[in-house]
Formats: sequence, C-alpha cells, structure tokens
Amino acid sequence: MATHAGGLTADHPAATVRIRSLVRSFGDRNVLDGLDLDLGAGEFVALLGRSGSGKSTLLRALAGLDHDVTGTGELGAPDPVAVVFQDARLLPWKRVLDNVVLGLDGPDPVARGRAALAEVGLAGREKTWPVELSGGEQQRVSLARSLVREPGLLLADEPFGALDALTRIRMHVLLRRLCARHRPAVLLVTHDVDEAIVLADRVVVLAKGRIGADIPVDLPAPRAHGSAAYATLRERLLEELGVDPTAQEESAV
Repeated sequence: MATHAGGLTADHPAATVRIRSLVRSFGDRNVLDGLDLDLGAGEFVALLGRSGSGKSTLLRALAGLDHDVTGTGELGAPDPVAVVFQDARLLPWKRVLDNVVLGLDGPDPVARGRAALAEVGLAGREKTWPVELSGGEQQRVSLARSLVREPGLLLADEPFGALDALTRIRMHVLLRRLCARHRPAVLLVTHDVDEAIVLADRVVVLAKGRIGADIPVDLPAPRAHGSAAYATLRERLLEELGVDPTAQEESAV
C-alpha cells in the first residue's frame, strides 16, 4: 500500500484505488473539496476538467508528492505507484537503459530494462543518450521506466500533450497495448476530450473540487471518430466541461 502524507489515511485493500472525502488545500482555498473516487484493478480512467480544477493536485495526492499541501481524507492505492509526466524527465547524463533501470529492485534489472525497452519499440537503443531521441521516443522511455516496475497504479499527467498529432496517435495505440498486457489501474489527466474517449474505460469530469460526472465509455474498439455514438459522447463531455459543441462546429466552418 502506498504511503501518503498530509492528513490522509491509507488502510484500504490494495486491489483498487479508493478515495473518500479527499480535501487538499492551498491556503484557504480547497482545490479538492470532499472528493470521492474508485478505480478498479486494471481499469483505465481518464480525468477531465477545466484548468485549475485540481486534476494534477489529485494525481500528486495519489502519488504521495504533495507534502506541502494541507488536507484530509481516506486514500488507498496499490503498490507500487508509477508516474508519467508530460516531460519525460530523463536524466541527460545517463543512457537510455540506465534511465529505465534507475533504482529498480529485484533480480536481473538490466534484462528487465532491456525487455521493457523492447516492449515500447526501442530495442537496440539501450546505449543512446536522451538528447539523441525524439520527443515521442523519450516518452516511450518514460513508459518503459514506469511499467518495468509492474505498478499497481499508473498515473499519467498529460503525457502526450507536447507531441505532434501523428506521434500522439501512435502513443495512444502503444499505451493501450501496454496497459492491456501489464494491467495496472490507470488514471490519465488530459485536456483532450478525444484522447479521453479513445483511451479510457471511464471518463471522470472534475468540477469545483469534486466529481461532476462519471461516464463509462461503452464504444467498440477501434473507436471511430465518425460514429454517432462517439459524437454523442464527445458532445456530452464537452457540455460537462462548459463548452458549447455547436459553437465549436460553427467556428470550424
């Protein structure tokens, strides 16, 4: 079970993520205000919300990274927890394989690191320096570094936000394939409604520090943008975010 600071208790079974009455405050402002949320083992949940709604604050609480934030609540998360950020955060003075296995416990970390790099399509690049990689390749290394630890919970904070459109599509396919193989619970923070629909089993919308909507994505794979069901779900999510889909369509004409 992950350890969390700042007034949280963490005494729930490790099979799922369970959050109850979570409050996280900056000064006199409650960014998260009595939030409740559950994630099943192996479930992929996308988290949407307006800027400043508390999405990254929730991820930091789950990762145990918000020690300077005051708050209370109950939070249970399976061990280990891995985080993928928008910036790959590779150590520039270490080669790719060394970045993947940094701090890795257990038997034969080098072999496991090589296998993880092969999973993300970077076999043979073990001795490459991070600066020699494209942005998409750096994020592949970041995924390998996270998944080689076989996390019970994978937290992803807009990991593809800085990538071009084609690279993002490739990374979506890769992430779904890796998650189906390793089966962590996943909480993905994104501003992209389409990314949420393509990747997630459920989409949760954060509003005023609480869950404003919790919507299952009951669409067959592959999820085609042109289908009526896709368009209906997309419109509903935009409305939950306070965006008028009609105005979007008019501006595109």
